[in-house]
Amino acid sequence: MLIIPAIDLKDGLCVRLRQGRMEDSTVFSDNPVDVARKWVAAGARRLHLVDLNGAFAGEPVNGNVVRAIAHEFPELPMQIGGGIRSLDTMEAYLGAGVDYVILGTSAVKDPTLVEEACRHFRGHVIVGLDARGGMVATDGWAEVTDIRATDLARRFESDGVSAIVYTDIARDGMMQGVNVDATLAMARASRIPVIASGGITNLDDIKALQAVAREGILGAITGRAIYEGTLDLAAAQQYCDGTGGQ
Repeated sequence: MLIIPAIDLKDGLCVRLRQGRMEDSTVFSDNPVDVARKWVAAGARRLHLVDLNGAFAGEPVNGNVVRAIAHEFPELPMQIGGGIRSLDTMEAYLGAGVDYVILGTSAVKDPTLVEEACRHFRGHVIVGLDARGGMVATDGWAEVTDIRATDLARRFESDGVSAIVYTDIARDGMMQGVNVDATLAMARASRIPVIASGGITNLDDIKALQAVAREGILGAITGRAIYEGTLDLAAAQQYCDGTGGQ
């Protein structure tokens, strides 16, 4: 199982939000490239980048920062989400050296875009499903739909999606522990590998996910925990590697 550091971008800075609220952000660095360098040095084998402004604007806003990080680490797999609503945007990111584009709101509102994206960029498309109480949320988590996240995952199974990033937004940035049961339910809902996100606080959360990783959990995204020091990234990855992780 991969431990994937999150680099959330707002106004060119590296920040963390609580429950996706833009007004409740903590700035961790004014140099996201330096932040990426720190996590790479700690042993990260993939980075999770989020254009927070883009998620609300519906188009890339921090694209220059994303390109700078991709340029700095050309061999490191990276995934980017936030404001990706068109094939042109996907092509631009992939052309800049990002390996995976994450479709969130656009995947929910226009599922045919996922199918089309997978046809054009097979192997490079991830769907981000954000949920509160198991129901899908969109538009930077501002709207909660009546669509069950597991049901939506099944719809994408035949499209060729590389992975699903599943976020429990009630726990995201709150340091309250990962929702293992909901993540496991998502992994069991389809054959698409799942990347857990939201609530990871310490090594116990990693151990709990690792214990069920063989059910289809590819990785775990961590943000506030590694920034505030309650989780050691290197130790977490070493634990997963040492216990026969995915």
